[in-house]
Amino acid sequence: MKNQIAPNHAIVFRTAKGTVNRLTFNDPVLFKPIQQIDANFPSIIIDESKTFQTIEGFGGSFTDASAETFYRLPKERQKEILTNYFDAEKGIGYTLAKTHINSCDFSSESYSYDEVEGDFSLKHFSIGRDKKYRIPFIREALRVTGPGLKFFVTPWSPPAWMKTNNNMVHGGKLSPECYSAWARYLVRFIQEYEKAGIPIWGLTVQNEPMAAQIWESCIYTADDERDFIRDFLGPMLHSAGLSRIKLMIWDHNRGIIYQWAKVVYGDPEAAKYIWGMGYHWYSGDHFDNLRLVHETFTDKKLLFTEGCVFPFDWTKIDNWNWGELYARSMIMDLNNWSVGWVDWNLLLDEKGGPNHVSNFCFAPIIADTREGRLYYMNSFYYIGHFSKFIRAGAKRIVCSSNDDDLRCTAFLNPDGKIAVIVLNITEVNIDFQVFFKGHAAETESLAHSIMTILF
Repeated sequence: MKNQIAPNHAIVFRTAKGTVNRLTFNDPVLFKPIQQIDANFPSIIIDESKTFQTIEGFGGSFTDASAETFYRLPKERQKEILTNYFDAEKGIGYTLAKTHINSCDFSSESYSYDEVEGDFSLKHFSIGRDKKYRIPFIREALRVTGPGLKFFVTPWSPPAWMKTNNNMVHGGKLSPECYSAWARYLVRFIQEYEKAGIPIWGLTVQNEPMAAQIWESCIYTADDERDFIRDFLGPMLHSAGLSRIKLMIWDHNRGIIYQWAKVVYGDPEAAKYIWGMGYHWYSGDHFDNLRLVHETFTDKKLLFTEGCVFPFDWTKIDNWNWGELYARSMIMDLNNWSVGWVDWNLLLDEKGGPNHVSNFCFAPIIADTREGRLYYMNSFYYIGHFSKFIRAGAKRIVCSSNDDDLRCTAFLNPDGKIAVIVLNITEVNIDFQVFFKGHAAETESLAHSIMTILF
């Protein structure tokens, strides 16, 4: 990153359709004194005196599929992936990451860490399977980032023997007699991963608790999740010395997030264990629901924990709309109080997998493992406009636009630099200015582009 900024100047990075610009450094722009903004000229007004939420980070997910694909590539391609995702200077500087507990759809097969029926003492618990690909992949990333990479972990399903349908897939519920064992199982996973050198920052209770999928899934109602946290998981985390873990509820779409929050946070004994809510994007936008949750439960956080585009189709890998979909969601989520944004698979193969139920998807980096080649979707660069320039600890500040075609957000970084993200999904170039403390810098937003302005 070119981070030397001359006085009264802003530096600009662009990614734009039909150009070679991919997080490309452009000529600096100059701030000039201005007495009054012209109401008819597109303007983005920045005010750093009013701050909002503090950012935890941006990143992606270490799935079995990503790890297996990574180790099918030549060493030089592996190094390229690690640098481009996790190096803050040479890459896009991911600082937040997710991995799954037991298998998920993006595993080559369905499995748990204890498949001995009735093993309530977890005598046979083992993360040995993860030590082949997933844990080494995570360790490689940690060698690039050091302690700056924070992990949260998520279960898709308890072992089959703990569930009412005796199956890890097709929904089912956690059997009441297994509540205690499952809570200890989650604690054990965190402990074993930390023994393996992977510090755990957070835990979501259940991936998509209202969806009975053909892959690993488990159904909870809001009442179920509240009671499980209050009576089992919360106390067990604390008794195990893991009260620092950021415990998150929901972890599903934005649609009914308020109702879920009302039920679970409405119980003070459950709420005291909970840091916040995770959520996804797979059913409608409903961005206002995030704001309503924040305004009602101001001490709890919001974190985007998964998103991807599907189904996989190699012929559509270069479609420009993918990055725009990401950036629009990221801007709206951040402007509605999300403290971070975590993508789904970091890496997938030429089929959009591996995936044991053929639920193939896109990822920002696709690897052709037959030829050892990497393909960067434009979503990689669009995400990078946020993750590279909005650092952990940054605070959102006022970012006001008078042009509906310029979607934007802005952050004050810990080093004092302000990052403004501007998205244009229209077919036309738009001249505009950034107004800050009685000065304005004029520049241009290209058609179908995203830009980061740093000053």
